[in-house]
Amino acid sequence: MWKSLVGDDEEQGESLLGEDSGGLCSLSPTQRIYGFAACLIAGLACMLLSMIVFAKPIKFALLFTFGNVLAVGSTAFLLGPAQQLGMMFDTARVFATAIYIGCVVIALICALLIHDKLLTIIAIIIEIGALIWYSLSYIPFALGMVSELMIRLCDTEI
Repeated sequence: MWKSLVGDDEEQGESLLGEDSGGLCSLSPTQRIYGFAACLIAGLACMLLSMIVFAKPIKFALLFTFGNVLAVGSTAFLLGPAQQLGMMFDTARVFATAIYIGCVVIALICALLIHDKLLTIIAIIIEIGALIWYSLSYIPFALGMVSELMIRLCDTEI
C-alpha cells in the first residue's frame, strides 16, 4: 500500500502524493503524510473542542469553522495545493465548493461582525449541510443518489 501512495523508486510516473511536482514542493512523501495527519487531527480536535463551548455560539462558530477548514485543507498536503484547488473547482464540484466557501464566510461574518447568536447557529447548521454536500461531491454518483432520495422523501403528492 505504501508503494501505491508514494510510488516506486524505479517508477517515475505520477503517484497519489504527486511526487513529480517539478520541484515546487519540497516535502518528502513521509512529511506530506505527517502534515496531512497533523492537519486532519488538529481540525477534528477543533471541531470536537467546539462542542465544549456550544453555549457560546460565537466561540463555537469560530472553533468549528477553523476545524472545518483545517480538516478540508489537510488533503492539500497529499495532493499539493494547486491540485487540491483544481479538484475543488472542477466542473463536477464547483457549485458545492462555492456554496461551502460561501457558508464558511457567512458563518464567520455572523460570528465576528454581526455577533448575533441565532444567525450564527443557523449559519453553522447551513455550513454543516454544505460540508456534507461538498464531501459527497467526491463520491461518484453520490450527489445524484442523495438528490433522488431527498425528492422521494419530500414528495408531498398523495
